[in-house]
Amino acid sequence: MSRFERTSNVTVRHIAARKGGEPVVCLTAYSARMAEILDPHCDLLLVGDSVGSVIHGQPFTVGVTLEMMILHGQAVMRGAPKACVIVDMPFGSCEESKEVAFRNAALVMQETGCSGVKLEGGVEMAPTIEFLVSRGIPVMGHIGLQPQSVNVSGYAARGRRHEEWDAIIADAQAVADAGAFATVLEAVAGDLAAKITADIPNVTIGIGASKQCDGQILVTEDLLGLFERTPSFVKRYAEIGDLIGEAVGKYAEDVKSRSYPDSDHSYDMKD
Repeated sequence: MSRFERTSNVTVRHIAARKGGEPVVCLTAYSARMAEILDPHCDLLLVGDSVGSVIHGQPFTVGVTLEMMILHGQAVMRGAPKACVIVDMPFGSCEESKEVAFRNAALVMQETGCSGVKLEGGVEMAPTIEFLVSRGIPVMGHIGLQPQSVNVSGYAARGRRHEEWDAIIADAQAVADAGAFATVLEAVAGDLAAKITADIPNVTIGIGASKQCDGQILVTEDLLGLFERTPSFVKRYAEIGDLIGEAVGKYAEDVKSRSYPDSDHSYDMKD
């Protein structure tokens, strides 16, 4: 059996059943090796369109393509035998029509073998979510701060003023009513996230949205400290960036001094 063969994975039905129960542990993953490391600890791995910024150095997620999401989705599936793997639908892949959204989402699932897809958008995307779910495609919603809409809405947190609440609550309810098994609440004020979590029937996954959500997700590279700056809601559990810099610095010194490679790291003649 291949070490990447999926044996008994967590399904979207398992995730949906966690409403109000043990918090759902979620992280992003973009590669087979990272997925392999995260898999024992996570219920759900999201192949996020944040791959554009984290891996490809793009300033926003808008430049991420369907081909990129499929490529990274395939890699993560090879490394995650247990976790439920969800793949983001990138900007422009679902907005044109329900039919185009289905065609693109079906392609993602066929090419990667993932358990479902994630769509950004609330009331305006609810008919599309319902269309996909009714045709066998599990959907995770995403409301609050929506990175794919950064050119219109910016990166400010949502729901910090009560006059903003009705629209966000309407988004959450519409996504849940459409059949999404879970909804990501990004950068939503804690009191509002708690109300939404209590009022809607599906699982809420917070990112900068308080501990009251049914689960939590972060960009893995943020919590590992790979970047100099991270969002204020991120707890940095390590400073891997510094460790990498130190290791590479030592390697560079050894190369320049010709102390690497030494006899222990070279091949001798056999005759």
